[in-house]
Amino acid sequence: MARISLKENSELPPEVLAQVQAVETAGGDTSIMRGIAHRQELFSGFFKWYHNARKGEAVEEELIELVRLKIARLNDCFT
Repeated sequence: MARISLKENSELPPEVLAQVQAVETAGGDTSIMRGIAHRQELFSGFFKWYHNARKGEAVEEELIELVRLKIARLNDCFT
């Protein structure tokens, strides 16, 4: 199965690197950020929606977590 490589710090634009480092400092997982960084034109728009959704402002936070887990399982990703 094809996998998207996760960009290393040296491959990230400065504004994305700052966001990644802030999330890592807070103890968060930056895998999604590093994967979406391959399409910089989608990055800002996605995270504008995603952060609001994770706060329960667009879709219930519990539903997003269940969908995230289901997608991970379907892709044999057990993180």
